[in-house]
Amino acid sequence: MKPPDPHFGKDQPVRHVLNVSGGKDSSAMALLMAGRIRGLEHFRLDDMEYLFCDTQKELPETYEYLSRLEAELGSKITYLNAKAGFDHWHKVFGGYLPSPQNRWCTKLLKLKPFESHVGDDAVISYVGLRADEDRIGYISTKPNIKTRYPLREAGIDYNGVIRILEDSGLGLPTFMKWGRTNSGCTFCFFQTPYEWLRLQETYPDKFKEAMEYETIDPSNPNKQFTWMSEGPLESLLDETTREKILTGGIRAKTKSTDKSLVSVFTGASVKVNEACLLCQK
Repeated sequence: MKPPDPHFGKDQPVRHVLNVSGGKDSSAMALLMAGRIRGLEHFRLDDMEYLFCDTQKELPETYEYLSRLEAELGSKITYLNAKAGFDHWHKVFGGYLPSPQNRWCTKLLKLKPFESHVGDDAVISYVGLRADEDRIGYISTKPNIKTRYPLREAGIDYNGVIRILEDSGLGLPTFMKWGRTNSGCTFCFFQTPYEWLRLQETYPDKFKEAMEYETIDPSNPNKQFTWMSEGPLESLLDETTREKILTGGIRAKTKSTDKSLVSVFTGASVKVNEACLLCQK
């Protein structure tokens, strides 16, 4: 059963496209739109296209989770790759790293491949914003691409997402077991210092790769390109700093937000950043 469509003409062909990120919210949304949620079967769309914009800088667990999601959906997930990858654009931008203020990675490695794939077709893009999130995020603004938020429409909040994933047997993304809260590139600039250190412990080679992208030129303050605003990743490896972040840092977060440890690790808090919805949902 197709949902009502107020965006395009009655007889105009419309493509229904759902971007999955390898994260919990977009995966729960995919299960919802596949008709897997009891009592919400009316959301089902049999002609849904499932896409994943692959930067080839993803966590290994992201690919594993997408494979399991594909099996659960019984539908193929199409992987889209940018014609030019991260390293190309990193050179084009003169070594300038992406940041919350300049998300060239999102634009060029996520949105551009998606928009190229759908072309000028009339498209409804399904985005995994939950009912307990008060934001819009980073989405396409092309006039032929309209956006819907099924989780929000169905009143599904964080706890609802967890129930969907557990009831389906899919479970939470496995990267959350070692402390990463969201999917996204291995060197995503939205990571907290805690997440960076857990990446270093879990995938030291990927942490080292992230360090190699940073530019530190003491003689030129305009050439200080780091992933964290607080300073270079190397600063996290100081033993005193490391211990503070891995122990007291988590307790401090829990105390300051009055949230349980599970919310600190999994992002249950309603107050969230403006990370790309194609990357981290």
